[in-house]
Amino acid sequence: MVGTAQDRQRGREERLVELVDPQGRAVGRSSVHTAHSDGGILHRAFSVMLVDAEDRVLLQQRSPAKLRFPARWTNSCCGHPWPGESVVDAARTRLREELGVEVDELREAGPFVYRAADPEQGYVEHEYDHVLVGRFGGMPTEVDPSEVLALRWSPLSEVLAELADGDPDSFTPWLPQVAAATSDYLAATR
Repeated sequence: MVGTAQDRQRGREERLVELVDPQGRAVGRSSVHTAHSDGGILHRAFSVMLVDAEDRVLLQQRSPAKLRFPARWTNSCCGHPWPGESVVDAARTRLREELGVEVDELREAGPFVYRAADPEQGYVEHEYDHVLVGRFGGMPTEVDPSEVLALRWSPLSEVLAELADGDPDSFTPWLPQVAAATSDYLAATR
């Protein structure tokens, strides 16, 4: 895709997403732009948290070109599956596109529903978000700058403390739920 980072972000707005009911059942489809406009329409999304052997999590700072919650810290990768596409397949694709990484296994830590307005950008996130946890070590080297400004590995306990005590405008509004679901998943699988 050619053009500026902002042009690439705008081009992604015409992609289709799957609209869902509060139980996560498919009820239709919409463009990304429409799903995030006029108060937001509930749609399927995923949030991936990559975890290393020391249970540190990979956080990304979103590109300033992002149309929703730009320059904020968030989980490793997130996105939307196409209507009817497997959440895991969509997440694998986004991990390759955003970070240039392959993950052998992604496990669902559980879904949650949230709604968050970005008053600066004029969009609303209203998502049925599937949290996926995968194991990965090292630092991604093929990062898409239209998606990611920076990356950092942090102990999950420090991320949870930072979310509880830090400036909420430094983080995406879905990160607290993703971090909590990741923590619960890791505790249950030890």
